[in-house]
Amino acid sequence: MPEESIDNINFDDLNSRAISQPLVSHMYTADPSAHVFNGKIYIYPSHDIDAGIPFNDNGDHFGMEDYHVISMDSIDSEAVDNGMALHIKDVPWAERQMWAPDAAHKNGTYYLFFPARSKDGHFKIGVATSKSPVGPFSPQPEAIKGSYSIDPAVFEDEDGSYYMYFGGIWGGQLQKYRHNIYDEANELPNANEPALLPIIAKMTDDLLEFAEEPKEIKILDKNGHLLLEGDNNRRFFEASWMHKYNGKYYFSYSTGDTHFICYAIGDNPYGPFTYGGRILNPVVGWTSHHSICEVDGTWYLFYHDSSLSKGITHLRSIKVAEITYKDDGNIETLNPYKLP
Repeated sequence: MPEESIDNINFDDLNSRAISQPLVSHMYTADPSAHVFNGKIYIYPSHDIDAGIPFNDNGDHFGMEDYHVISMDSIDSEAVDNGMALHIKDVPWAERQMWAPDAAHKNGTYYLFFPARSKDGHFKIGVATSKSPVGPFSPQPEAIKGSYSIDPAVFEDEDGSYYMYFGGIWGGQLQKYRHNIYDEANELPNANEPALLPIIAKMTDDLLEFAEEPKEIKILDKNGHLLLEGDNNRRFFEASWMHKYNGKYYFSYSTGDTHFICYAIGDNPYGPFTYGGRILNPVVGWTSHHSICEVDGTWYLFYHDSSLSKGITHLRSIKVAEITYKDDGNIETLNPYKLP
């Protein structure tokens, strides 16, 4: 349900038909990255505020300034706000817009990965560390060398390797890059050309830098062809996530302007990935951003919508719903609201 369709929505009715309710309601949260650390659920969301900036396609109205970590003892327990974990004023290289983060754990240290605009106006990705999963986190003085764009998602594979997936078009600036180099003259491909692709980089052992040059990962149709820019019901826009199920790698993402959460399946972290279908149909509000996490043997989709704020695009609320795999490994599509 993109923003332009909200005028006639009865939000009391919509919320009564929602398959899940906001996990927290005392503040607005979005882009939930969920993990289980030491048997407990930790969610690393954006913290939405009203920055007083009008809506535009560059996302300037998403003026987030800090992060709070949400924890849950179990999937059915109360979600607890653990207070401010990191503020932009404490990040020397960052100027504004702390967008969707992610987290990882290794050898007793917790890592918070986050995008922000640097003082030159370009998005970069930073990392901060803590001995506690809820912070507070201490940022590195500089952004990760070679990082750009938005939406970092860090995946720990079974062999102990860590990989970062990232990228987002429009406000996320991915369309300005080719081969990891920024050029203001670059724009989106034509509709009949291959769509822009998400980016992957393996992390160094200390998880503070890239261990290699970032590279594109391919998303293919069933015939082995790259998805086209004009195929905006399936092509990548933003919100990378990676999880592994039954030995297969599931790369999931948002289609942005068509508001679907989709997934593609591959045999290794670098792909290629073959488009599999939709995980989540459109929610109320413009954005759709998610994570997928296994909790006590059941898989869950963590996502957000703008129903609590009555459709205000930049004031969102995180939610969770169970997902189901079919016998062939594909994922059943969720409708976020039951039919009237």
